[in-house]
Amino acid sequence: MTPILMSKTTPADSDTAIHARKVVHARKVVHAAHEFEAVLLNTMLGPLEQSFSSLPGKKPDSESDNYHYLGMQALSSTLANSKALGISDLIIRKLSSPDLAAPAPN
Repeated sequence: MTPILMSKTTPADSDTAIHARKVVHARKVVHAAHEFEAVLLNTMLGPLEQSFSSLPGKKPDSESDNYHYLGMQALSSTLANSKALGISDLIIRKLSSPDLAAPAPN
């Protein structure tokens, strides 16, 4: 009978894996926070843009509405990526907080 060789993981290997998971998680948190801020800005700025860009008596057409929508998405994404409101920073700080894993005090 031949002995079964089991690979031993060293603490450094598990530390590296833990670090890699933390890096991936941090990237996901940053991306989600920026996306949330962009969606929030788009939701806030969309109606504002519609109210100021329409002329009285002008019929709305779908082509210009599509361009306005794309323009608002681009503006919202740019503002979110430049941290205009700082909402994404607050979300990142809160989700990266070490207190997140601790139970809430009663």
